[in-house]
Amino acid sequence: MPGTSSYLTRAWYYFRIGYSTYLTFILGYVSTLITVYYLAIKNIPSLLHIFPEFTPFVVLGTIIGAPFSIIIGWFHLKRTTSYSAEADITVESNPYSYRLIPGKEAEAFAPSYLELLILVKKLLEAQKLLTEEDQKRITTVESKLRALIDGDMVGSPRRQALRDYT
Repeated sequence: MPGTSSYLTRAWYYFRIGYSTYLTFILGYVSTLITVYYLAIKNIPSLLHIFPEFTPFVVLGTIIGAPFSIIIGWFHLKRTTSYSAEADITVESNPYSYRLIPGKEAEAFAPSYLELLILVKKLLEAQKLLTEEDQKRITTVESKLRALIDGDMVGSPRRQALRDYT
């Protein structure tokens, strides 16, 4: 059962996501429209003839801004190295990247893989089909699976701090 600090940490995370993703998005969008209209368009007579009222400006700004934002977002995800760098940082900071994820992976999948590996190894040994090289590879994988099942890390975390995570 999670303790009070876990609930507070989760609440803090939910607050940051809700605030940064949704609340500031809405406030930023509305603030930008108001600022541009009342500080820029109201002071440029030629633009004031095109947008004499705020509502048509908001509608046109949304019709142009939404697709433009979609294109920028697509470009960010598909055509720049920024997104892959962000994904790298997420993997580096994710404590489960080098451990088993609690739940079905730790309780069912990894033990099943280990059991299958042991049984296949026995079959190969009985039929004398296991080479020394095969034996080394199977032993390496078997030790990694046992380490993961025991809650240890495998692989080489890029940051030393990940090794200290428990």
